Amino acid sequence: MNYMSHFHRDPNIVNGQWVIKGTRVTLRTILGTLAEGATEEEILTDFPTLTHDDVRAVIAFAAASAAEDLPVPELSTV
Repeated sequence: MNYMSHFHRDPNIVNGQWVIKGTRVTLRTILGTLAEGATEEEILTDFPTLTHDDVRAVIAFAAASAAEDLPVPELSTV
């Protein structure tokens, strides 16, 4: 998935935070809502301008960011 195609950043929109293209919904808002336990369906209801692919793009972005920033412990050998 090319998740970056779903995002936009403009200094005149929400102070330059990353948002879903065509909206003012920030990635941070979606991630925070997921972290609080909201389902994808609840997010789509709360933010009707979003699509299933938008939410999936945010999750993919978070996964890729975590993979780059977090140290990965070595697996023990058997």
